[in-house]
Amino acid sequence: KSLIDSPPLYGEGWEGLPIYIPFMITYNTDGVKMPKIKKRETTTWIKEVAATYDRKIGEIGYMFVDDEKILEVNNEYLGHDYYTDIITFDYDEGDVLNGDLVISLDTVRSNAEMLGKSYEEELHRVIIHGILHLCGINDKGPGEREIMEAAENAALKLLGKKE
Repeated sequence: KSLIDSPPLYGEGWEGLPIYIPFMITYNTDGVKMPKIKKRETTTWIKEVAATYDRKIGEIGYMFVDDEKILEVNNEYLGHDYYTDIITFDYDEGDVLNGDLVISLDTVRSNAEMLGKSYEEELHRVIIHGILHLCGINDKGPGEREIMEAAENAALKLLGKKE
């Protein structure tokens, strides 16, 4: 089923009147070539994964960058002086997911090589990792990394990726 065929989302507005909540997922680049992902399929998959957590998609913006740009963003916004594969900025409103996700394609590529995975599989893992953060799954505390990995693997299976 195409996203275009999906019913619109409605929320509760002023005095309980229904309001239309548009959903949009955008994919952009800064200093790198756009990765070869099937945007329509990826968008549908992201929507399906969010629905498994009883969440709806609002506005999600992916920005694909290189290592130098993600280091700059990590330092400027989070005060961290290291490279990472993804930074998630969460602007959620209730059960509607909104956020900006910055992904370093350089780090995705080197992690794929280090883990013996394909670049495409690792990219999809990172793409959904940010959505899982927006759904409330963390990966920094005790036992959280394992929960995140299980959620990533379940999401990848929805896409048809074998872990």
